[in-house]
Amino acid sequence: MTECIDLNHLGLPGAIAVYVLPDGEPALVDPGPSTTLERLREELSRLGIGSGDLRHIILTHVHLDHAGATGHLMGAYPRAAVHVHIDGAPHMVDPARLVASTRRTFGEEHDRLWGEVLPVPAHRIRAWSPGDAGPRGHLRPVPTPGHIAHHLAYLDERDGTLFSGDAMGIVLADDAPSHPPTPPPSVDPRAWEPTLDEIAAIGPERFGATHFGLYGGVTDRVRQMKERLARLEARVRGALDRGDDGDAQRFDMEVREELTPFLGREDVDRYFDVFSAATDWAGMRFYLERNS
Repeated sequence: MTECIDLNHLGLPGAIAVYVLPDGEPALVDPGPSTTLERLREELSRLGIGSGDLRHIILTHVHLDHAGATGHLMGAYPRAAVHVHIDGAPHMVDPARLVASTRRTFGEEHDRLWGEVLPVPAHRIRAWSPGDAGPRGHLRPVPTPGHIAHHLAYLDERDGTLFSGDAMGIVLADDAPSHPPTPPPSVDPRAWEPTLDEIAAIGPERFGATHFGLYGGVTDRVRQMKERLARLEARVRGALDRGDDGDAQRFDMEVREELTPFLGREDVDRYFDVFSAATDWAGMRFYLERNS
């Protein structure tokens, strides 16, 4: 039975989820940032997963809101192996470039948001390459590039749950529209299109988004994500043609207005003050300028 842990990042519920598979060899998908370590360890203990029990830490990708706590967990859970795409593995062994990139995006807020990032010993990493088996027999890795090139989702073939990381976008409430997370520097909408087609072809019963929660209606969400990505790309392309840099902030405000009826303005603002939609606009701009 999959358990969804709300990490209550910066005291905000519904922002960052961790998924735990407690049976057999206990595993978790994306441990989150190191600023939520205490909460994660408390919740694992509540589930009866102690220091010697956790066996698998499974990463969809290496961004710090998903993987930043991994190095800290190595000492606390000495039997756990880290599963990550082969192209993401070097950033776990030596996170210096990853941290530097994240600091460029978040500036002085970096440490408050994400905390310290520790390296993962190379011998604890199980790097996945195409064609390799998954970390557990029923958990199938699915390459899902787009948000970042080395992104993986994981399909639990027992119950049809797809742990989607950021591949299915940000969904903050049942009826809320999906939002495409497209921060710089690695977003690639051309790669994201076949990713969404592949997810639709797999036909999972539900997906678990890191931001945030478990949802059905996969076909409708795939269609919505494709539409939202295309709409953002067209919008940013038009703004670049006009020389309209102010559109990034307008986009951020429009996203907040759209989601306010579903969450309330205070929680919407607290979420997008961290995961700014203006940053997503900037990521699409970076892609277009690099690929024009």
